[in-house]
Amino acid sequence: MLEKIKSPADLKTMSQAELEQVVLEARQALLEKISQHGGHNGPNFGVVEMTVALHYVFNSPVDKFIFDVSHQSYVHKMLTGRAQAFLDPAHYDDVSGYTNPKESEHDLFTVGHTSTSLSLASGVAKARDLKGENSNVVAIIGDGSLSGGMAYEGLNQIATTGTNTIVIVNDNDQSIAVNPKGGIYTALRSLRESNGQAKDNLFKALGFDYHYLDEGNDLPALIALFQEVKDSDRPVLLHIHTQKGHGVPFMEKNREAFHAGGPFNPETGQYLGGSNGPNYNSVTADFLLKKIKQDPRVIAVNAGTPMFLFSQGQRDEAGQQFVDVGIAEQEAATMSTGLAKNGAKPVWYVASTFMQRTYDQWWHDIALNNQPVTALIHMASVNA
Repeated sequence: MLEKIKSPADLKTMSQAELEQVVLEARQALLEKISQHGGHNGPNFGVVEMTVALHYVFNSPVDKFIFDVSHQSYVHKMLTGRAQAFLDPAHYDDVSGYTNPKESEHDLFTVGHTSTSLSLASGVAKARDLKGENSNVVAIIGDGSLSGGMAYEGLNQIATTGTNTIVIVNDNDQSIAVNPKGGIYTALRSLRESNGQAKDNLFKALGFDYHYLDEGNDLPALIALFQEVKDSDRPVLLHIHTQKGHGVPFMEKNREAFHAGGPFNPETGQYLGGSNGPNYNSVTADFLLKKIKQDPRVIAVNAGTPMFLFSQGQRDEAGQQFVDVGIAEQEAATMSTGLAKNGAKPVWYVASTFMQRTYDQWWHDIALNNQPVTALIHMASVNA
C-alpha cells in the first residue's frame, strides 16, 4: 500500500481496512529503517495513526500542517511522495529527519527545535485571513514542547486572532525524559484523568474550542474527530492522548531510551555499538554527583534532556539538587543566574545545538550580571 501512495490524495479513496493496512506498513517501515539507520523512535511510532488520519481528512498542501520540532514527521513524509526513503535502504538518506520545504511542498518550514509551531501557525493563519483564503492551519505540538515559553505566546496569539487554527496537543505523558512533574504536566494529567472534563482547563480559559480524545492511537476515532473540527471558524485545540513508541513493546516499556538513538536490534531493542566503559559523560556525572553530596548549594540544571549526563537513578540520587525545567533553555539559563545570585552553585548542562536559543540570556542575564554559572556543553567537540 505504501508504494502506491504518491500523494495524500491517494489515501482519500481507500477503505477503512486499507487505511489500517497503511498504518501497519508504515509502522513496519519505521522499525526497519530506524533500527538500521537510527533516528527519532518513540515520537514517530506514537503518531502513525494520527498522521494517516490527518492526511485522510485534510487536504495538504492547501491545508497547512506545521509539526513542532518535526521529529514526528516520518510518516508524513511517507504519505507525501517520499515512501521510498523508508522502504529502500539505498534511499534512506534521501530525506532529512525533519520537515524541509526543499523536499516537498507538503513541508511548510525547516524546523528542528521545539515550541515554535504555534507561533508559526499564528502567522500562517493571519496571512491566510489577510488574503481572504479559506483553508485549515493545523499545528501539531507535543506535551513536552508545551514547556517552552514560545508555545504560550503562540497559544495566546492564536486565541487573540480568533479564526481557524487547529492546535493538536499530542500528549504521551512524557517530555524527552520520563516522569515530568508539575506545571503544564499536572494540568494535562488532570485533563487526561477526567477524560477532558477537569474544571481547571487552561485551553478553554484562553478561548479555545477544546476536545479531548483518550484513544489517540485509534484510527477511526481520530478520523471522526478531525472531520468534526475541519473548517472551523474559530481556534480549536484537540488534546489527544497517544502512546510514545506505540506498537513496539520495548519502546513502550522504555520510552526515554527510545525517544531517539542509533541503530538497534529490532527484535530485542538492544542498541548496537557503544561501550560500557568510562567516558566523558560518565566521569563528569560521577564528579558532579560527588560535589552535590558534598555541598547542598550545588545544583544540576537541565532543560528537557537530563539523560545527556545523569541516568534516572542519578537524578533520583541528586534529589532536590537536580532540576529539569522542561524544553525551555532560556528558563534554564536565566534560572541559573538567579540561583547564582542568591548563593547557589548552578551547573547547567546543555546540548551545543540547543544553546542557540539562549544568546540573549547568555549576554544579558548571565554575563551582564557577572554571575558564576558553570555550563557543561554536550556534543561540542570536533569530530574527525
